Amino acid sequence: MKFIFILLIFISLLFSSGCGPKKEEKIILDSKDLESQMTEAYNKGLKALEEGDVLFAAKNFNIVENIYPQSIWAPRSILMAAYSYYSQDYYGDSIAELNRFIKNYPDNENTPYAYFLLATCYYELIVDEKKDLSSISQSRKYFNLILSKYPNTDFALDAKFKLLLINNILASKEVYLGKYYLSKKKWIPAMNRFKNVITDYEETEYVEEAIHRLVEINYILGLEAEAKKYAVLLGYNYQSSEWYKESYKVFNKKYQNPIAKIKKDEGNKIIKKFKELFK
Repeated sequence: MKFIFILLIFISLLFSSGCGPKKEEKIILDSKDLESQMTEAYNKGLKALEEGDVLFAAKNFNIVENIYPQSIWAPRSILMAAYSYYSQDYYGDSIAELNRFIKNYPDNENTPYAYFLLATCYYELIVDEKKDLSSISQSRKYFNLILSKYPNTDFALDAKFKLLLINNILASKEVYLGKYYLSKKKWIPAMNRFKNVITDYEETEYVEEAIHRLVEINYILGLEAEAKKYAVLLGYNYQSSEWYKESYKVFNKKYQNPIAKIKKDEGNKIIKKFKELFK
């Protein structure tokens, strides 16, 4: 019994002496102040980003935030991590960082930039008009948010341009579906799709084709008055376009050029504004 007691004392002394140097090393590592550690990690992140090692860069930027999340360096580091991922097309990782930034630092001075980069990430994920529209929807949402909350920032101008491109994609989607229904002779669903282009995406390049398709469908259905209305609309606004010529052919010799029959009144809202046709 006495032997066992002595043996336990010996073992405890052995382990305590063996741990001594490790404790001393740990104290040396922790002796740096927080600012020095953050600066070192941040600079490592910048260097890695310049060298194209975005994963190591993002890791170091995240270390900065972990060291002192209440410091001014923390939100900057999250944005740098997000940009690091974005720069090499890791959009999902960038989106995760940006959402965390917006959640943790909603009143930060760089929040407009965070929303802009978030919208841009979703924009870059857009494939085409035939694929899943979730990325388009998210991108459009955040670009619109920028215009509403930060209209005077540098990001607002680019947001307007991106929204025009997005609307063009959405309009092409409507035309694609409309033509599909047209090929299946499903006239009403087709008509609704083309009307969506006119009412929701009137500034896009697909408006001319959409109006022409409405001329076609209404003529096929025997709604000649409606077909003429759309032909007038197309001719007044796009008389020189190929789609107007196609619409004119629909009526053959039965229908003369409608432009000669209307007065070009600048105040005629019914003709100039597409949306009023469907109120």
